[in-house]
Amino acid sequence: MRRWLVAASITMVSVLGLTACGGGGGEQTAQSPDAGSGGKQQVEVFSWWTGPGEADGLAAMRKIFEEKNPTYTFFDAAVAGGSGDKAKALLQSKLQAGTPPDTFQGHAGAELQGYIKAGNLEDLTALYDELKLKEVFPEQLVEQISVDGKIYSVPVNIHRSNVLWFNPGVLKEAGVAGAPKTIEEFLAALEKVKAKGKIPLSIGAEWTATHVLENVLLGSMGADAYNALFKPGADWNSPQVTTALQNFAKIMEYAGDPQDDWQPAAKQVADGDAAFNIMGDWAYGYFHNPPEGGLGKKSKTDFDWAPVPGTEGTYMWLSDSFTLPKGAKNREGAEAWLKVAASKEGQDAFNPLKGSIPARKDADESLYTDYLADALKDWSSNKLAGSIQHGVAVNQPWLAAINEQVGLFLGTKDVKALQQGLADAATANAQ
Repeated sequence: MRRWLVAASITMVSVLGLTACGGGGGEQTAQSPDAGSGGKQQVEVFSWWTGPGEADGLAAMRKIFEEKNPTYTFFDAAVAGGSGDKAKALLQSKLQAGTPPDTFQGHAGAELQGYIKAGNLEDLTALYDELKLKEVFPEQLVEQISVDGKIYSVPVNIHRSNVLWFNPGVLKEAGVAGAPKTIEEFLAALEKVKAKGKIPLSIGAEWTATHVLENVLLGSMGADAYNALFKPGADWNSPQVTTALQNFAKIMEYAGDPQDDWQPAAKQVADGDAAFNIMGDWAYGYFHNPPEGGLGKKSKTDFDWAPVPGTEGTYMWLSDSFTLPKGAKNREGAEAWLKVAASKEGQDAFNPLKGSIPARKDADESLYTDYLADALKDWSSNKLAGSIQHGVAVNQPWLAAINEQVGLFLGTKDVKALQQGLADAATANAQ
């Protein structure tokens, strides 16, 4: 567990030395983003999509962009690391230096508001009017990416955070009859798996612990009480929060050794080494896509899914979106990318590979099968709750404070200290 404790202190130092990397996570080429080739202008697209599934979706949208815009060439400035923590730290240094990418990925919601208030983003309302995007995006999504009536990003998808991935064979071997529906049933299932010598709960890099925390908070408290935590005057010292954090502590006792990121943790489930993994539905693309871009596993046999225990009927959501930074070198090229990202064609190419559903309401539903068909149905009928780790519910300073407290807890196992730390973080950062 020592790696969890040192992670927070080394993250910024390591990020400043990062070289941006492409879809496979390797080193970026020496060519600069604005060098161009064959007379084409480069468009620097900054994201954290480098792993299987997510990189495939980005590549599919890139192909459409370059076909529609022959005078531009796509420059992949992706930075490896699930949830984008490393990418966001590097992005901040670029913005402060006055060298922004032409467009960058951000989570819709409170995460983007920090960039907006800092004056880093251009208003895209005119683009929305030109493309009639208010008619094809859900109203609540437009509200989340708007400030004072202005819109600052183009969402490309909707992801679900509260998914419990599991290996049916491991559960059967342990005598667990299907996915647990409550926290109590989940703890009992984890104990049965442990008794069989398998990893009960696989876990990834340090941010995945906060991902588990948000799900346990939701599963323990319910959607209304969870959503109330992010309103002014919320009581993070309440008995409800105490119970949720106690549940989190119990669940984390069954976690395996932390893996480098979410993909190797998910792979432990697919390979039958672990029973459960709590991760967003981007894991579906990784499980399901063919071996050249994923694991090529068979759903309902090698892996299965259910809402995280206690969260059935609630869709904990997040949305990836792209922005237009002020001072972008290739503003017109960035706008061309945003038009592809906003388009029906672009979203239908991207999302089935990424493991997400489209932000648009008019996408081709026939492309969204298996898990994605379930997600489309639930998105339209469930209660909604915003993700903490993925930028909907809290701004970036608040998230950093939460991650710090979770990191400390993983070393101390002190629930009381965790609760006080989360309460202090809320007091200091709540909007």
